[in-house]
Amino acid sequence: MTSLPLAAPSPFDAASGVDMDILFDVSLDLMVVRELAGPVIKASASWCTILGYQPEEMVGMMLPSLVHPDDLAATHFSIDEVTHRKPGDPVLGQVNRYRHKDGHYVTVEWRAQRFGDRIFGVARDVTEKVAAEKALIEAKAAAEAASRAKSDFLANMSHEIRTPLNGVIGVVDALSRTSLDPVQAEMVALIASSGVTLERLVSDILDVSKIEAGLLSLETRAFDLDEALAAPLDVMRLRAEDKGLAFHIDRAPEARGLFVGDSTRIRQILTNLLSNAVKFTAEGSVTVRLFLDRDPEGEIELAMEVVDTGVGFDPDQAAQLFDRFSQADATITRRFGGTGLGLSICRSLAEMMGGRISAASTPGVGSRFSVRLPLTRSISLADYDARERVAPAAAPRPQKALRVLLAEDHPTNQRVVQLILDGPGIDLTIVEDGAQAVAAFEAESFDLVLMDMQMPVMDGLTATREIRRLEAARAANAHTPIVMLSANAMAEHRDQALDAGADLHVPKPITAASLLAGIQAVVAA
Repeated sequence: MTSLPLAAPSPFDAASGVDMDILFDVSLDLMVVRELAGPVIKASASWCTILGYQPEEMVGMMLPSLVHPDDLAATHFSIDEVTHRKPGDPVLGQVNRYRHKDGHYVTVEWRAQRFGDRIFGVARDVTEKVAAEKALIEAKAAAEAASRAKSDFLANMSHEIRTPLNGVIGVVDALSRTSLDPVQAEMVALIASSGVTLERLVSDILDVSKIEAGLLSLETRAFDLDEALAAPLDVMRLRAEDKGLAFHIDRAPEARGLFVGDSTRIRQILTNLLSNAVKFTAEGSVTVRLFLDRDPEGEIELAMEVVDTGVGFDPDQAAQLFDRFSQADATITRRFGGTGLGLSICRSLAEMMGGRISAASTPGVGSRFSVRLPLTRSISLADYDARERVAPAAAPRPQKALRVLLAEDHPTNQRVVQLILDGPGIDLTIVEDGAQAVAAFEAESFDLVLMDMQMPVMDGLTATREIRRLEAARAANAHTPIVMLSANAMAEHRDQALDAGADLHVPKPITAASLLAGIQAVVAA
């Protein structure tokens, strides 16, 4: 027990005895006075309402006799602390369980203080409070477990779906680079287009799930704006031209350079908006405007506007345009396809980056989607331009076969990489798990390692760390580039790969373009 300090004179002197009786009668909390040796001298009426004991029953009782056996050790420690507490020491509290007269236990929180040869104590019933705190802790633990389970489920689903997709998209991509007659080329193009659509659908569903679970995180690193936007602009230009649409890029001179932010998510937003513009435009044009603006506080914002001459939508439909699973017109789902997730994801990503997105349209005339994203330059534009001017030319590399070690347990994915790298310039060695990869790396010399992340026996992360350990132990201490090929496409998996020692993370499904670009990036570094 521990306490409320009471000052002299003694509350049992003749002048204050009546007041003490009144206090003991009206108190809602438990009040008790006991001798230093332990027996109770006086108890409040609240002992009856809270624990079922009449005050006169408490007189002479030793309080520890009512304490739950599991709480006795802490209670005796608290009794000793109160008994020997020195003037000025803090008043410590204690929570323990007291047995009710009917047998159940009530949780009470004590404060007590010594006054002469007596101990004065007060306790409050905290049974409901303790139960609520316990329930909150359990609920928090359950929520965290559910979040981990959902995260694991999303990672596994990403892996299980992307693995067969990798086979479809990778093999079709390899097939498209062989000699085909016009009919065969058309069929291959249809398969490739369907595969890309399916991969985007899977990515959208996983992104929405991650956003809902609070698992989607942004990265903050320096990136080149030209490099970040080149791919969506090039790809969507080709798609627009295939539909007979004009594709215009209106880019301000200052909209370039090195910035700090999440280039992957910026690229995702622009790709989504351009894809929609091309899809919903039957004739006319798609225009992209890129420039830098200032927010009300004067901070730099990247402004991206996508304008099309497509079907458009009514103003009253704009309110639900950014809702999940929503499209401007239900008939659009049948005319154009799609899930209605893309714009919702764009809004979520823009808001996570501290930005905003808006839309305006006239039915039958076209639409304009505008995005503003706060960005900070990594270096000044003048320094960026100066660095570009003095960039040294790449030294010619010796023309010899590149020795590549592939660690991949799935036969289809092995074959995809084989088809992509087939040629005289690549000497490919294939192993089926991380342990075999480490053994092969220790026995032979390789110019590049392609490492799957999830494999039996030893996973790719562990194998990568082992390879880096072997390199550190070698006298030459040469660095061999490692590219992680993973169906786990979440940002945390890329970070795990880089933390383990990989030079690059290439998500599946892989194509010749993505794999060869990754290889070129790490080999030329």
